Amino acid sequence: MRTVSILDSRQEISQLDTMNMLGSIEQLGSQVQQIWKDAQSVHFEESYKHVKNVVVAGMGGSALGTHVIQTVFKEELGIPVLIVPDYELPSFVNGDTLVIGSSYSGTTEETLAAVADAKKKGAKIAGITSGGKLAEFMRANNYPAVVFETTYNPCQSPRMGLGYSIFGQIALFGQAGLLKVTEAEYNAVMETIAEAHTKMSVDVSQDKNIAKLLAFEAVGHLPVVMAAEHLEGVAHVFANQLNENAKTYSEYRVIPELNHHLMEGLKFPESNSSDLLYVSVQSGLYDAHNQKRILLTQQVLEKHKIEFKEFSLTRSTKLEQAFELLMLGSYTSYYLALLNNQNPTPIPWVDWFKSELKK
Repeated sequence: MRTVSILDSRQEISQLDTMNMLGSIEQLGSQVQQIWKDAQSVHFEESYKHVKNVVVAGMGGSALGTHVIQTVFKEELGIPVLIVPDYELPSFVNGDTLVIGSSYSGTTEETLAAVADAKKKGAKIAGITSGGKLAEFMRANNYPAVVFETTYNPCQSPRMGLGYSIFGQIALFGQAGLLKVTEAEYNAVMETIAEAHTKMSVDVSQDKNIAKLLAFEAVGHLPVVMAAEHLEGVAHVFANQLNENAKTYSEYRVIPELNHHLMEGLKFPESNSSDLLYVSVQSGLYDAHNQKRILLTQQVLEKHKIEFKEFSLTRSTKLEQAFELLMLGSYTSYYLALLNNQNPTPIPWVDWFKSELKK
């Protein structure tokens, strides 16, 4: 394990973070700004605005934007939105379905197969990608698509191009008439990101930095991200980043579902009290019942002598809070990688698995 001081030293960080993931985190706002502008030039035919369901064909980081949309905009979405991380689409897909092919690289074989299947089924099709065969497919068929340059993601890892993937999908849904996203909401997200940097960046010393402090607490623990309602999608992202960036086992759990079974599983093994660390995400925008559930669940954790850290989000809208938590997850997972003496960008086991599948 590296000494804590590495978190306050850009020079030491650069020796371990050789692919500059820090640059990708620091440029999240620039990613959002770029993709928001790019999406404004994408136009949908009127028929797209009358679809009855949406299917997003995407894997891993390319589906994270949809996870956020499903929970943040649950009350605004008038039709079902489904993620399909597979080669084939459900049988219900037809001319009343909008299928969005989402692949950061544009080369994801499952996504390419899914959009080809969508074409056979006569579905409406759109896409979001940085290029590759998916961009070629969209251009060849004259489908609406956001094709973006990865300028502000220097580490080139799709999971760290979250401004592109998350806000890109939000903007695409807006252009399709499925969501109403205003310039004011966009500006508020940009303010949220900027504010988070002032609290969590490398230049903020550990004793005043909530992400560094959480990362230090997480060393040697199994973090469990606990959230509810509009933050479920970002809790998923948070846990994924802890897995891939920090090379740490982590999962996310959702209130109120957690209260119906998981609490009984805290007793054993006895090592739970020393191994687990709950990241408890509280929000004044939760239903009052769920706010109370969070507090009571923390009492249950205390009774089992399981450590937890509560984070009460402060931004005023669901979308802003989603990005507030997203920034905490990005910085925390990054700092934990450094404390674990890991280069955060490479994902050797995922790469090995993919290579074995091709044999």
